[in-house]
Amino acid sequence: MALWELGAKRILSLVSAGEVSAQDVLESYLARIEEVDPKIGAYVEVFEPEARLAAARIDSMILTGEDPGILAGLPCAVKDNISLKGQSCTAGSRILEGYVSPLDAVCAENLKRKGAVFLGRTNMDEFAMGCSTETSVYGVTANPWDTHRAPGGSSGGSAAAVAAGMAPVSLGTDTGGSIRQPAAFNGLCGLKPTYGLVSRDGVVAFASSLDHVGPIGETVWDCALLLEAMVAGPDTQASKASQVSQGRSSVRYSRALERSVKGLRAGVPAELMTAGISRGVMEQFNHALKTLSSMGVIIEETSLPSLDYVVDVYYIIASSEASSNLGRYDGGRYGKRANRANLDDMYLETRSLMGKEVKRRIILGTFALSSGNYEDCYLRAARVRTKVIVEFEEAFHKYHVLLSPAAPSVAFPLGGKPRDILEVYAADCLTIPANLAGIPALSVPCGLTVPDDDPEGRELPCGLQIMGKPFDEETVLSLGHAFEMAQGGRIQLEMAQMRRALSGLKECEPVG
Repeated sequence: MALWELGAKRILSLVSAGEVSAQDVLESYLARIEEVDPKIGAYVEVFEPEARLAAARIDSMILTGEDPGILAGLPCAVKDNISLKGQSCTAGSRILEGYVSPLDAVCAENLKRKGAVFLGRTNMDEFAMGCSTETSVYGVTANPWDTHRAPGGSSGGSAAAVAAGMAPVSLGTDTGGSIRQPAAFNGLCGLKPTYGLVSRDGVVAFASSLDHVGPIGETVWDCALLLEAMVAGPDTQASKASQVSQGRSSVRYSRALERSVKGLRAGVPAELMTAGISRGVMEQFNHALKTLSSMGVIIEETSLPSLDYVVDVYYIIASSEASSNLGRYDGGRYGKRANRANLDDMYLETRSLMGKEVKRRIILGTFALSSGNYEDCYLRAARVRTKVIVEFEEAFHKYHVLLSPAAPSVAFPLGGKPRDILEVYAADCLTIPANLAGIPALSVPCGLTVPDDDPEGRELPCGLQIMGKPFDEETVLSLGHAFEMAQGGRIQLEMAQMRRALSGLKECEPVG
């Protein structure tokens, strides 16, 4: 068995014990990337020289008896909107082409300090605006389970890299579901932490009050360990960028997974069950509820009426914040500058470097913030968001967690006929509420089902979403881990077979 097939936990055990070197692990993953990524397109750049130096440094520390950190030599992929010192960071956009970051994002700095080795940056929807990784300037990324389908978005490259065995773990960002939906589409675990727990310093902004950085891994344990490493400690320079993190730096999330879940109370919001969920996903979700019930979890239907409005509220707030954040990319302050004689032409040509979806959201946000619409659009959406937060707070007085599917369908086809933009936006209805409320939410695989659009096709993974109280990641992760164990590793077995099959695939034809 190749080293890349072992998984994060086994790799860390072997490297820490000196049974294999971090350099051997790295070379195994680099070879896997070279073999498979031409068929998937998960990476936009691989950091071979830098990764080799980092792995050699870890091996040297182990030989001399130094503590390399809890991620000793673990390879990690990074989404293209998370800054790494001396590396390009373009957020999948032409307007940031050529930009090289002068610093590490705080989350990346913390992972480096704990021994992680960064493999490369992964593809994403431009400025994290999308749900399929089709809007990137680098082209599309394919889903390893079915290379004619989307890996989800906007963290599709990060999820596809892990699913295809090209990284044991990865970092993504989540503004409206961009970690959890790709995790569900790829049979992985993905965690959106509580807002403020993980610093966003050094991460390209989309919507500042909704953006989160989080881990993607094969197992809940992988996500718990990566979260543990990302949360800044009180004795670090990085912690100054996230005061919230200081109070949580002593939490050992990976050690909280063995908590008993018997007696936990779980609510299922009725409003999320009417969100156009496909037949196959609903069947797997109901089966997951039966499994949790057999484990001693008390499950009840509940109601959060304001969830009926979350899609409308989210797109007004997110687009408004995007309009403000992306205003800096005008050629005069940030981004590429068009060489034109007058200011208006420079602005126009510079902004033309942005893609259609980014322009659409900037226009929508500018409209919502304009003097004639501010009160009717943005202010009203902000008030409804407050109601959503209050309803979650009230629900968590009664329940430890809330449950729903992580996505209403399995992975959809790449490059198909254009879908109605409102239908595309509505596909985030299950994940958006956790971003508006700033609560932790985990996607964990809950089964395989045949797509509704291809009844004769192969089975594809879907996910269970577990939402918890603010800063109660321990309960969310422990329930996810217990559910994962109860499934007996079926998804992991199917994934192993899928990965082996990838080695024999022909390269995908360009999509649409």
